[in-house]
Amino acid sequence: MTRGKLEVLLVGAKGLDNTDFFRKGSEPEWNETFVFSISEGVEELFLKIMDSDSVGEDDFVGEAKIAIEPVFSEGSIPTTCYNVVKDEEYCGEIRVGLTFTPEEYSERGCEEESFGGWKESSY
Repeated sequence: MTRGKLEVLLVGAKGLDNTDFFRKGSEPEWNETFVFSISEGVEELFLKIMDSDSVGEDDFVGEAKIAIEPVFSEGSIPTTCYNVVKDEEYCGEIRVGLTFTPEEYSERGCEEESFGGWKESSY
């Protein structure tokens, strides 16, 4: 049973289409961390990269799919480059680090209350 918290360190990218949002053109640096709750059956992290337009709609830059099974067994994956694709063609790389913290769960399936109920009764 793979449940827990997935910490995603989004470091940066290179080789992306130059857009008006990226201050460094096609090589943006983010260095931001995001935390997600992972439930059973999740096998991939899907990253959709968009630019941010102040006028009009944001533009799709590309996407990356990252298999997360290795981080379940290893606990963490250091910052690694993953391919970014757009219209099924390579269009750059994104650098991402991953850390997984498994959720602890009770083997009995329920926790016993430590207050109230008949156990605490004087009868």
